[in-house]
Amino acid sequence: MYSAKVMDHFMNPRNVGEIPDADGIGEVGNAKCGDIMRIYLDIEGNTIKDVKFKTFGCGAAVATSSMVTEMVKGKTIDEALTITNAAVAEALDGLPANKMHCSNLAADALHEAIKNYKEKEKAKG
Repeated sequence: MYSAKVMDHFMNPRNVGEIPDADGIGEVGNAKCGDIMRIYLDIEGNTIKDVKFKTFGCGAAVATSSMVTEMVKGKTIDEALTITNAAVAEALDGLPANKMHCSNLAADALHEAIKNYKEKEKAKG
């Protein structure tokens, strides 16, 4: 049912945790399945220096959260914004059709964290 990559990221998730005083935080959820993801960004200059996540959900939700953090670490904000829901699923060698909504959450949480960062920067003036 799941690829070896999905199972690896579920059993050994990367970048789990929180970043105190994160530059950007994004949280999304899916009421239908109950999955909730929160992504924390540490941004230096225009580059994502560190990224962490906390996810409550199924194995696919944990795996997609883990994968998206691996995909964005060291990337610029603009590069991170190009990561799509499909790209997360593809990086995991696919997801079962009934779990594709989970990959959507990972990319959405990332984009929400970047949006939060940009709002904070704008407020600083």
